[in-house]
Amino acid sequence: MSWQIKELREKVIERINLIEEINDEEIYNIIDDVIAEFSKVHILSVEKKCSLRKEIFDSIRGMDILEELISDENITEIMINGHEDIFIERFGTIMRANAKFSSKNRLMDVIQQMVSGVNRRVNEANPIVDSRLEDGSRVNIVLSPIAINGPVVTIRKFPKEGITIEKLIKIGSVTAEVAEFLRALVIAGYNIFISGGTGSGKTTFLNVLSNYIPKDERVITIEDSAELQLQEIDNLVRLEARQANAEGENGITIRDLIKSSLRMRPDRIVVGEVRGAEALDMLQAMNTGHDGSLSTGHANSPKDMLSRLETMVLMGTDMPLSAIRSQIASGIDIIVHLGRLRDKSRKVLEIVEVLSYENMEIKTSTLYKFEECDNSETTNISNIVNFPKENDNKVEGRLIRTDNGLINIQKLLCAGFFEEAKLYGQSDLL
Repeated sequence: MSWQIKELREKVIERINLIEEINDEEIYNIIDDVIAEFSKVHILSVEKKCSLRKEIFDSIRGMDILEELISDENITEIMINGHEDIFIERFGTIMRANAKFSSKNRLMDVIQQMVSGVNRRVNEANPIVDSRLEDGSRVNIVLSPIAINGPVVTIRKFPKEGITIEKLIKIGSVTAEVAEFLRALVIAGYNIFISGGTGSGKTTFLNVLSNYIPKDERVITIEDSAELQLQEIDNLVRLEARQANAEGENGITIRDLIKSSLRMRPDRIVVGEVRGAEALDMLQAMNTGHDGSLSTGHANSPKDMLSRLETMVLMGTDMPLSAIRSQIASGIDIIVHLGRLRDKSRKVLEIVEVLSYENMEIKTSTLYKFEECDNSETTNISNIVNFPKENDNKVEGRLIRTDNGLINIQKLLCAGFFEEAKLYGQSDLL
């Protein structure tokens, strides 16, 4: 913070403190008066006055230096490691931001402003919290004594305009053929689980698939921190978990919300992400007539996702492993695995059908798999991921359909997708 802003801000705050209740317009008026007095001694251009006006207001009522970073649509992630070290991700590359907070206390003021807007609480007694901003951006906060170098804030921004399947096809995250395949599966009521690593685009892809849900169905979304943006579904119920209070009471978990949602007459349940024991409740929902349910989870591959689901279920109950695997195999129909390649692009890497539980293991079948290829291999292939030629580091490849056809075609047939069943189903089943 420059000496000018610091000096003017102090004068503005002195005058604000004399007023019990004050709105934004009154603050702007005080700022204008203080700048006018300051400009009698120091020559300021109109542009400089406007800049000072905005910066001073942001430092008092806004989120200080974060305002400019949040408004930059090219920035997808903001990482604050203490009040002096701020990093951003722009176009997939992490770099240091040319900004810092004036003090640790000022950063703490901004943090409290972030969490208060969504009725969350963070302090030394409860030093970790997940929250969100008004624009839907996801926020994770860790305070001392957990964070040794000072308050750590990670903000995951989402595009102001929702990502559509057309945009994903255009940027090469998925092919038109696979998009049509997944559209049919969602409408037909297949239970789909989206897996992938951090930053692979799971939430974005879940949003896209959710928009395929027929508009006349009743949908309940369940999230730890509300991020999903389902469009054009009138009968939509959005539920969000609640932290426990300082005494450790009155918390509402994802498990509680899933159990409650089953009594709300849902056609489909969409769980933003499963991280723990709620995996069991989600699987039970999928196995009790709520076909077409969707969820996501962290994993390095579809196989790893199945193993993680086993572990998460065991966190909530003492069940035989065979029973858990049987629940997973009967509950989940399709796993869509996403990844982030070395060129920072996000893509669908694999689509797997979950078949059955046999001989103490879950049987799966890979339907589509992403394969890298050089320029000569990609020539004249319609479903290739194309990238700007000026960047030689871009990964080129295609999402290849394997020889394995879809075995569980019953849902497609019941939904009237006879041609799709012929196109995507295993030939000997037709």
